[in-house]
This record gives sequence, structure tokens and C-alpha cells, in this order.
Amino acid sequence: MLAPLFPVIAMHEADNVAIVVTDGGLKSGDIVHKNALAEPVTLVNAVPQGHKVALVDISAGQIVLRYNVSIGVAKENIAAGSWVHERLLAMPAARNFENLPMATAKKEPFKKLEGFTFQGYRNSDGSVGTRNILAVTTTVQCVAGVVELAVQKIKEELLPLYPHVDDVVGIEHTYGCGVAIDAPDAIIPIRTLRNISLNPNFGNEVFVVSLGCEKLPPLRLLPPGSFPLLSTQNESEGPHTVCLQDAHHVGFMSMLENIVQSAKPHLERLNARRRETVPASELVVGVQCGGSDAFSGVTANPIVGFASDLLVRSGATVMFSENTEVRDAIEQLTHRAQSIDVANSIVRELSWYDQYLERGHADRSANTTPGNKAGGLSNIVEKAMGSIVKSGSLPIQHVLSPGEKLKSNQKGLVFAATPASDFICGTLQLAAGMNVHVFTTGRGTPYGLQACPVVKLATRTDLAKRWHDLMDLNAGRVADGDITIEEGGWELFKLLLNVASGQKTWAEHWKLHNAMVLFNPAPIT
Repeated sequence: MLAPLFPVIAMHEADNVAIVVTDGGLKSGDIVHKNALAEPVTLVNAVPQGHKVALVDISAGQIVLRYNVSIGVAKENIAAGSWVHERLLAMPAARNFENLPMATAKKEPFKKLEGFTFQGYRNSDGSVGTRNILAVTTTVQCVAGVVELAVQKIKEELLPLYPHVDDVVGIEHTYGCGVAIDAPDAIIPIRTLRNISLNPNFGNEVFVVSLGCEKLPPLRLLPPGSFPLLSTQNESEGPHTVCLQDAHHVGFMSMLENIVQSAKPHLERLNARRRETVPASELVVGVQCGGSDAFSGVTANPIVGFASDLLVRSGATVMFSENTEVRDAIEQLTHRAQSIDVANSIVRELSWYDQYLERGHADRSANTTPGNKAGGLSNIVEKAMGSIVKSGSLPIQHVLSPGEKLKSNQKGLVFAATPASDFICGTLQLAAGMNVHVFTTGRGTPYGLQACPVVKLATRTDLAKRWHDLMDLNAGRVADGDITIEEGGWELFKLLLNVASGQKTWAEHWKLHNAMVLFNPAPIT
């Protein structure tokens, strides 16, 4: 009886390693093949699922290739059939910013997709929301406890009276005072808070709770002209604000009741809104990954990349981010830039982030987590090659600095420069104007955002089955051979339209959400 052959996945014909597909991994003596034409390889030791096996003998000092990219140099001789893990690899140095290919990719015209729509909420500033939420903005952490109780009271007492309002969100954060408010980098958290308050899912209903003595007062957070005015407002008044230190507040219950009563006109206006048919071009989709494994770049992220191309072809906006997870693919980014200006902007943002890491005596290698490595990703170079796939294949048309908001004419594929931290990246994408979020995971995370629906993709069928009521799409079917990348991409594209129209994600079903976390590179006093 012939020994069974187990499939492994190589990303490029030139790769000298491939990843193990089989649930539970493989044992010494098992025989693997990367395709029907390849020579079978016998494992010399056990290799966990998602981890790399050497397809040929690799000599000490030889480059290890995955995605046809060097993910490291062998520290010692590695025999064919061996487990290739991070301890055997010396990580390559980061590519410098000189002599990069700047906007050199041939700009092939792509066929536009027409006729796709969703049911969204049109806002007075021209944006479109996928949810109808009342946001309570806070200027300083000092008011967070009061706002939390007020939001709870609004949900219990008022929200049932306004059935067309989806939720009430308190925009709580750790900023606003005790900070160097005039430091150059302080603009990042300030504009992030400002632009989150203007997210399309909040319907242009700007409502602020202030303490009264903070360094970030309401008029600095939201100066006149920075937010849509109500017909009853004066340009110099600033946002609708409840100030807890105002003399008319006598006791805690006075503060609480003032916030609750002040919410009523906002709830009334939001409740009067109805979904209407809008083109798919009004989608602003943020894409991100967390708890990544070696399958992220094989199944889920390629599906997201295919869907990203479909969205851009539909006239929509797609934002990809995570500075340290694209840094090692900078040549690909500048090559794909729509113009020299866009390529220079990419270099500017990644160079700034390199300097930010250097100030903290860290480098890009600090990104990879123990879970990433347990899932088969040896280092940040390998992780980056799989991460960049989420951006699809079309030209990069715009670049945003951290906390900046998309302009109405900034459609297409956008690099929104953010840290790779799940919570900070999601927060900055909300500030940029995201109205739907896509999140891929291989190790598993219950990540969610209260301000925006999060569609989660599992990279492996095992995870999708175990977390059946947390994952919205099983990308692991690609590795199983059940669907193609193209089929998964179309499935995700149509799922996004349904979710944008009101279909709940699993995170929304369970009311699972993480805190919004500001990126503050400025000093704290």
C-alpha cells in the first residue's frame, strides 16, 4: 500500500519552502508534495499546521524564499523535509528608501463594475452611513465615567422610543489633559477625535460632553467650520456641548440628567432618517488583520484583496494600513502608486514611522507576536508579504497621515498610514471615514467596533468551525480546495453590501466591541 501524499502550499514556483495544510500538522516520515508535478519530500521531523517545510536542501547562508521574496537567510544547513522556523532564520535588513521604483507600474485600464447598490443613510455633508448611531464625543478622560453612565441611561430609557436609531456610543479616550497639547505631534490625537466625531455612521449629529478645565476644550476639538451646523446654530457657537463644571449643575444627577435630556433632539433627528438605495461607490471599507498566521496570506487576505479590487472597480474607497506590516513591501507600494506624488507620500509616512520607532529604541521586528510565530510566521518580512495582499492589485491613489479624514474626491485605493495595533488601526480608520470594516484572523480574535460593523474572516476552516458564531466568512475553504480566491472575493463583496444595508455581523449580534484607542506620539506632561 502506497503511503499517502499530503499537500503543502508554496506561494511561488521559485519558493524553496511551503506551508503544511493538514489540521494538526504532520509527523516525521510523512510525505508531502507542493503539486502533482513536484518531487515528493519526506519529512525529517514533525511540522505543525501552517509552518514551513523545506522543499529542497538549503545551505547555511542561503536565502529562504516564500512569495519569491527573501524571508531570511538560513543560519545553518537545513535538509529537505525539515521544519523551517524563526530560530533557523536571520531576518533580512529593511529596504532603504533610496532608488525605489516610483509609480512605475503600468496603469492598465480596468473594467468598471456598475449596478451594485446598498441601503444606506445619506448625510447632510454628502457622506453615507451604514449605521444610524448617536455618538457622544468627550473632550477629556475625566468625563468618561459620567458619560458611560449617561449612555447606559439613554439606552435604557430613550433608545426604545427611537426604533430607527441603531445605538448610542460614548467616544471615550485617554486624552484631553495632562498632555503637551501644543507639541507638533499632538495634532494626531486631536484630529483623530475630531474626525471620529464626524464619521458617516454618526449622521452629522455632533454632541460633546466637556469637563470645563481641560487642555482640549470643545472649540479646539471642533472649531467653527470643522463640522456640519444645524439650522438653529450660529457659526461661532461651536458644537452642542454639555459642560460638567457649569454652575447650574448641582450634584451628580444634574449632570447625568442634562446629558440624557440633551440627547433627545439628536435622537429625534436620527430617528427620522430612513435607509435609501445608494451606489456601492459610497462604501468606505477599512481592511485589517490581527492574530495573523501563515494562512492569512494564502486564504483570507487574498480574498480581501480580490474584493478590494471589486470595490475599487465599483467606485468605492478601500483603505489598507498597518505601517510595520507593509514596510517590508515598500517597493511594491511605491511601484503601484498612481503618481510620483503618491509614491513620495508613501515614503514620507513610512520614513516618519521608522523614526518614531527609533525614538522608542524599537524596530519593525517588534511587530510579530508569539501567536503569529505559533501560527507559522517566522518574522515581520514574511508577515508583511501576506499582509500587503489585502490591498489587491490596483494603483494606490491616495495617502492619509494618521488621523486625517478622507476628502469627498478621494475614492479608490488609499494607504491610510497607521500603527499595526488592531485597536489603534481601527480607530484611525474610523477617523478617516470608514463605514464598514473587514478583519482577517488566523489565530482568532473577538475584535469588534461599536461605531462600525466589522466583517471577520477566518483563515482556516478549523477556526471557522470552532468559532462558528464569531466568524462571518470562512476563507479556509480556499486551502481545503472548496472555493477559489475569486469565488471567495465575490462572496465577501456581496456580504459587504448586505452588511452595509443593515445585516448584522456576529460581533454586532453579541454586542462585542473593543475600545477606541488614540495614537498619541506627543509627550505627556
